[in-house]
Amino acid sequence: MFLDKIALALSIVGGLNWGCIGLFNFDLVAFISGGSGTWLARIIYTVVGLAALWCLTLLFRTEENRTRHSHA
Repeated sequence: MFLDKIALALSIVGGLNWGCIGLFNFDLVAFISGGSGTWLARIIYTVVGLAALWCLTLLFRTEENRTRHSHA
């Protein structure tokens, strides 16, 4: 459950960054890391992407699996 929350938070950050790009043409990750092609930016983009993939698993979990997963 802890990993679910971290992945969800990172996915939200990624979504907000895409919102900034779409609305204001401003890439916050690139701004913070010194450009979109830097190693730091690439690491951030990769971690956010992996978090989004993890969040996909949330869509396919049953309530029974969520309950069992959260108590483990």
